Amino acid sequence: MALLDKVSGPGLVRRILSSLVLAPPVLAAVYFGSPWVEAMLLLAAAEMAREWAKLCDGGRVSPGGIVIAAGAIVAIALLSWSGIGVALVVVVATAAAAFASGLPRGRETAVWLAAGAPVVALPCLAFLWLRLETEQGRELCFWLLAAVWATDIGAYAVGRTVGGPRLWPRVSPGKTWSGLAGGVAAAAVVGLATAWLIGADRAVALAVAGVLVALVSQSGDLAESAVKRRFGVKDAGKLIPGHGGLLDRVDGLITSIPAVAVAVWLLGGDVFPWR
Repeated sequence: MALLDKVSGPGLVRRILSSLVLAPPVLAAVYFGSPWVEAMLLLAAAEMAREWAKLCDGGRVSPGGIVIAAGAIVAIALLSWSGIGVALVVVVATAAAAFASGLPRGRETAVWLAAGAPVVALPCLAFLWLRLETEQGRELCFWLLAAVWATDIGAYAVGRTVGGPRLWPRVSPGKTWSGLAGGVAAAAVVGLATAWLIGADRAVALAVAGVLVALVSQSGDLAESAVKRRFGVKDAGKLIPGHGGLLDRVDGLITSIPAVAVAVWLLGGDVFPWR
């Protein structure tokens, strides 16, 4: 009973409740594809841009935030019409425009605003490309989401239960090495379950892929923690009561989605070559 109390608590409850709210529309958009997945990503990009601008520019939605949101929206729209190359050019142009818009607030603010362009746009573009432009894109996106969500839940549950040495106390005092191991193990289990569901012959390969996604996801979590610590805030936003903003919920996806997209591109667009 004491162990259950240790694992549960307000943190885990908030994670479960936020998942119950956010997961169904996301999974539905992935399942049905276009135009629902584009609509979901447009809304996500607008909110992430707003939160990033407020985080980096003194708590206000600056012109830089509007530039980041507009650039991401245009890039997402152009991906389907003109391809990934044109969309990436828009991201670069957006970063330059965001930098220019932030210069009146100081060079450091301008640099942070410029960084918001790829932080917001690249995961959205990569996710849309994975879902619509690759073989078995629906299955891949379901696996990726499940692996990252399992990493988050596994890391929290094991870290809270086992505790032990801190992973990077100066950046995120609450994260432990045991939590990292729990998250990695959970993602590996997702890989094995995916192999069973899709009939893949090399289950170990998908388990290893889950481990790699977990590690990249945790790096995104730590990176966002470092940014929040730099600006002296606990949460990036207040979209989800008691659990921060959208950036706080998708920090692992921000790094893992582009990483998986690059890996799939290197494989020639064949999502599950071991099937």
